[in-house]
Amino acid sequence: MFAQAGVVAKVELDARKVRMPRDKALALAREATEVVVAKGKKVVRFDMRKSPPSDDDLAAAILGPSGNLRAPAVRQGGKLYVGFSDETYAALVAG
Repeated sequence: MFAQAGVVAKVELDARKVRMPRDKALALAREATEVVVAKGKKVVRFDMRKSPPSDDDLAAAILGPSGNLRAPAVRQGGKLYVGFSDETYAALVAG
């Protein structure tokens, strides 16, 4: 999807080789202005400026069963996208 749209990643990490545990994942999310989390067909948005969630609520959304950041995870500007949703990534690519 990204390659077809001509989008090139500045940094790409293999989630199977590079793990991001809870503390680092939360720090990454806290740097964002918005966190968009896709789980199946459900998409949850966290406005990190107006109403930041608790660490436990945020961790429950962005961490997988292994306790590491779920993949895929994409940071674009002030937004962090976690998990996969066709609609969310199509909107991301469209700009």
